[in-house]
Amino acid sequence: MRFLIILVSFMLAYLLPAKGLAADSPELVSLQKQILKADCKSDIAGPLEELKGIYFKDNRYTDFVNFLKSLPAKESCIFVPANYYILLSRYTQLKYLEEKQLWDEYFSEGNNYRDDITASAQKVIDKAEPGSPILLRCRLILWQFHRDQQDPFAQEALSGLMSAVSGYTGKDAEVIKEVADKLLASGEKVDAKQLYRLYADKVITSVSSDGQLKGTAKNFYDEGNPELAENFYDLYIEKVSKTLPKEKACFFAAEITEIAALFTYKDSGLKDPLYAEKVFEKAQDLCSAGVSKEDIQYARAINLEKAKELIKAKDAYVELLKHYPESAFINEANFKAGVISVYVLRDVSSGRSYFNKLADKKEIGPYVISSLYQLGLLAQWQDDTESAKNYYNKLIALAGTDYQDITAMAKARLAEIENKKPIEYNLKNFLDLSLKEGNSFLDMAKSTLTASRYFINKNNEIQITCSVNMPASGCMQPEVQYLWSGNTGAVLPQDSQSGFATTYPSAGTKVLNLIIVLPSGFFDRNIDFVEVK
Repeated sequence: MRFLIILVSFMLAYLLPAKGLAADSPELVSLQKQILKADCKSDIAGPLEELKGIYFKDNRYTDFVNFLKSLPAKESCIFVPANYYILLSRYTQLKYLEEKQLWDEYFSEGNNYRDDITASAQKVIDKAEPGSPILLRCRLILWQFHRDQQDPFAQEALSGLMSAVSGYTGKDAEVIKEVADKLLASGEKVDAKQLYRLYADKVITSVSSDGQLKGTAKNFYDEGNPELAENFYDLYIEKVSKTLPKEKACFFAAEITEIAALFTYKDSGLKDPLYAEKVFEKAQDLCSAGVSKEDIQYARAINLEKAKELIKAKDAYVELLKHYPESAFINEANFKAGVISVYVLRDVSSGRSYFNKLADKKEIGPYVISSLYQLGLLAQWQDDTESAKNYYNKLIALAGTDYQDITAMAKARLAEIENKKPIEYNLKNFLDLSLKEGNSFLDMAKSTLTASRYFINKNNEIQITCSVNMPASGCMQPEVQYLWSGNTGAVLPQDSQSGFATTYPSAGTKVLNLIIVLPSGFFDRNIDFVEVK
């Protein structure tokens, strides 16, 4: 009798749900029975997905895995999806344990869960049809798992994923986009772009007209997916260009400049300056007047400038000056053409000519004041102190109480001349490295200077940042000095600072200068422009 009581108690303890866990719902039991009875003529994918939702909702990953492992392994139509869901369950379970910091289970069972992941993934890879979406999703999770683990198999898993997608013959193109989205979110931009193109190639077969193709591109743009938008715009441009009559080339060129304008640089919103320039160039190839509007030409110049294509930006500003001499952007174009000529192309004579056009203007504005400063600085560097003083004094007189930042810089230069002192150390080095022969190796290619925003109002704070492409070294990274000069606004950053926050009290284009110094010597130089309204 006592033995019977113990046996009944044991059975009840085994059969009843654990404390705090609700008994399986009728829906769950019904789905389990449906799956257990399934054969290859049945739809097992739908019930499995529904069952996953019920188990995952309560974080019952192990219960779901145990059920999946109980399924008969007789046919691949059941065997493959069962193992895929084991893989998905264990991967999701590990992420859940990490997120909730449930370290007891994570460390006691983690290796078992990882074994389930790799074993189930391999079973799917071995048995799944090459054209099945489940194979792609399996390889995607396997890559995510190895990437999260930071183990040596991550690259192999990524290669396997890319190969599987490239060889995918299934009709469901959305799974390709699903993989591409995950790659992009994980920073694998090159591979993501490749898959977006593959997705676009598959989807285009269902697009009936050029207008629908262009509309699809715009829809992806509006959704904030530039990669897919670009792929569809590329297909649209390519398709139309092949059959375009010559007499309509300029009309189409004007149309695609509007597409390019969508992707030009802006402080917020979707942008891809390099893609924008590629489309601008396509328009130019189709028709020499492809960029035929003043605002489009200015947008192209700004776009190149913010893409750090400064020599091309200068050419675009010169085109603006040539075709639109009455443009509202004429002063800015002259000033920037001058700065780029001097500090990028090392052409002081050409740069001076642009600055002089502004310095001689009767109407006072920020570009007149800034050009007078640049002319004074170049004269001072060349030891023509009388000319330098004249430029600085004219600047101060014309500026009055406005343009306090430029005025302060001019007064600092005047004090150096009056006291027979050299130009401030950081600035002097920047001028020497930019203008003296023999420094062409400092080509602005080994560093990137950026602002958190480029178009700001007066006294609005922005963050200036420099990133340096360090030479490969097996040792510790060397100490770096950042010699800031030019118009840094309200602050004087220290040589140890790779970035700083600042504000500007007056309108105009602010030019920042930087030299990067390693223990071995000068490493690179750079400039950047910030626009203040």
